[in-house]
Amino acid sequence: MEEHILQIAREGLYLVVIASGPPLLASVVIGLIVSVFQATTQIQEQTLTFVPKLVGVFLTLAIAGPWIGSQLVRFTRLVFEGFPNLF
Repeated sequence: MEEHILQIAREGLYLVVIASGPPLLASVVIGLIVSVFQATTQIQEQTLTFVPKLVGVFLTLAIAGPWIGSQLVRFTRLVFEGFPNLF
């Protein structure tokens, strides 16, 4: 029983890392590119990074959304199929 709960917790934490990875990576890469652009042009506008990051994260979620959704469904199926093992 404890092993099953630990497996669910481990899978849940892994799912959080996997599901949040693509949007976070896109945001970091876009932020780095915009920061280099700001440093080279000496434009120090704080709001300049917001819109490209927002668009990049939305595009990443649109592209990776089906894969992230399938991972969420896989985890949910694992949890629901494991309920009988808890008792």
